[in-house]
Amino acid sequence: MNRRQLLSLLGISPALLAGARADAAPAKLQSDSENSDSDQKFVALSPKGTPPPVQRFPMAPTLKTLDGKTVYLVDTGFFGADIVLHQMADWFKQNMPSVKTVFRRKAGTYPEPDPKLWAEIKANGNACIMAIGH
Repeated sequence: MNRRQLLSLLGISPALLAGARADAAPAKLQSDSENSDSDQKFVALSPKGTPPPVQRFPMAPTLKTLDGKTVYLVDTGFFGADIVLHQMADWFKQNMPSVKTVFRRKAGTYPEPDPKLWAEIKANGNACIMAIGH
């Protein structure tokens, strides 16, 4: 993943990190002696930039039931996510004992891929719940 893709995932425009000053400055259209305060024009940069196009993925098919299925509970490292996921596992044990839950901690930070974990979930799981925070 390149820097621009990462920044767009985080909702940050690369223009904000370009280092250019974004404050307004008077344009030099006439000599300073000819300009009055009301005649000054300002030039400003847009902090929005131009984001790259978003790559869309279709949603996974919906399961008709969780009975007898395996649900992976994936912790991405967000503060307190492991606590919530363990509580979810306890809920499944009490309310839906036929559902098998598997708790895993994802390697790396949220936007980084974890091919080993994704392969395990694809091979052994029917559903996945990721605690990504916010």
